[in-house]
Amino acid sequence: MATKRTTELKDMGVEDLQAKITEMSAELSKMSFDHAIKGLANPLVIRNQRREIARLKTEERAREIGTMSKEDLAGRSRIRARRK
Repeated sequence: MATKRTTELKDMGVEDLQAKITEMSAELSKMSFDHAIKGLANPLVIRNQRREIARLKTEERAREIGTMSKEDLAGRSRIRARRK
């Protein structure tokens, strides 16, 4: 069952994903800086922000892999097999 957040990510375009990642990364760096200087009321927002950025990057990578050709995917499998 897809959650609301996952469904929203599927509906976004690639450019929207990249823009959202950039925007959220900038917010994260600002929050981290503010937390180091004066502290945040709720420091758990930093963790939530990192996780949300990871979700966006995961969706972006899944779309990238989905558009790869069979040759690219075969090469990727060899690289993954070498790591083991």
